[in-house]
Amino acid sequence: MQHHALQISRKIEYGLRAMVCLAAQAPGTVVPFREIARRMDVPEDYLAKILKTLVGRGLVTSARGARGGYRLTKAPREITFLDVIEAVEGPFVVSLCGGGTEHEGCRMTAACTMYGVWRRGQERMLEVYRSATLDQLAMGELKASRLPVVAVAHA
Repeated sequence: MQHHALQISRKIEYGLRAMVCLAAQAPGTVVPFREIARRMDVPEDYLAKILKTLVGRGLVTSARGARGGYRLTKAPREITFLDVIEAVEGPFVVSLCGGGTEHEGCRMTAACTMYGVWRRGQERMLEVYRSATLDQLAMGELKASRLPVVAVAHA
């Protein structure tokens, strides 16, 4: 029997990897771009776009210069899996009829029996993603190999 998985985009996967890397660092630590890419096995060109998006959404801040890099804007316990997903891809929906108003974008009638199932499945997934925070996801091996803390001047 062949298995089929619901697909999570590379953008989401790489965004989460970058955020987990940052969450594993001591508070205030700035992680160089190339270090995030190396540690989390994310292609640099793709990571640059994702980090720009995360900065724009206010989850990450960047510092320029020789000691430049990225750090979280909030404590890892305050950033959820869902925050990252929605920052890089927009609102999470399981199916077209599961997001927004009932049956929006669907040619089926309001009597469609699948809507309720899709909606319940989406709510359960959202519940799981809302309850998973970056502090829970920060990998032990990343914490063990933390970078030295570099103080960042705040503007």
